[in-house]
Amino acid sequence: MTVDAATQVLLVDDDPHLRQALSQTLDLAGLKVCALADARGLAERLDRDWPGVVVSDIRMPGIDGLELLKQLKARDAELPVLLITGHGDVPLAVQAMRAGAYDFLEKPFASEDLLDSVRRALDLRRLVLDNRSLRLALA
Repeated sequence: MTVDAATQVLLVDDDPHLRQALSQTLDLAGLKVCALADARGLAERLDRDWPGVVVSDIRMPGIDGLELLKQLKARDAELPVLLITGHGDVPLAVQAMRAGAYDFLEKPFASEDLLDSVRRALDLRRLVLDNRSLRLALA
């Protein structure tokens, strides 16, 4: 099963209240959101040319956000992954960014900060996929 191509944001957070609040924030901004309680099997369900971004909590049971980031980057190194955490510290942020996270947001964060980061990530994703498509057409 692949994720619907119309989905722009995959939101992964084990906290049901936060997941609902963030989903509503993204939805009200006009973004198509798919919210999940856990990340197991997610990397395998994403097509390499899926046009969206992933927003994931770092601390979750099973597969945490850093492991999800690693799995997603192994499938598509250019997929934007935004990590969020309520346990933010500088070493964790540095580790996430070195592992390839597009952005790192510490809870609580303003809705506009999340929306700004997601929109920039979606713009980047569009450029990456357009570039891939052009390279394929030229080949």
